[in-house]
Amino acid sequence: MSLQEGDAAPSVSAENQHGDLVEPAFSEPTVVYFYPKDDTPGCSIEANQFQAELETYHEAGVEVYGVSLDDVDSHRAFADGEDLAFDLLADPDGDVAAAFDVELREIQGHTVTNRTTFVLADGEVAAVYEGVDPDGHAREVLQDVLDDGLATLPE
Repeated sequence: MSLQEGDAAPSVSAENQHGDLVEPAFSEPTVVYFYPKDDTPGCSIEANQFQAELETYHEAGVEVYGVSLDDVDSHRAFADGEDLAFDLLADPDGDVAAAFDVELREIQGHTVTNRTTFVLADGEVAAVYEGVDPDGHAREVLQDVLDDGLATLPE
């Protein structure tokens, strides 16, 4: 079972698609979404929809990170191919997934994370989405973040 609402945000670090070490503080509103695999249909839909909403997320002061067990090179190719402007965190050893207690499963001989999204703010988990349908998820999370008062858009 993954982290739950009210749990302390974990301390994590991982390389992004550019090979830069990223260590989110989770003090400001942040969305961390775990997805199974780069360049797969559902994961491409989800990533593209987060990209489509990214400007609004940023206007509201919310960071977005995608995480999978893929490596930096796979993330770089995926981000370049899909024209993604947010960080994809490489987690080939599953350390970030373990910190969030995200369940792993086997698909066609590959270990992948379950599709799970976390909203973090003020150093704790504010919301958890499990069993995510990738289509429409980015907008749903954005609306919930705004409705819950975790972030606001400028007037």
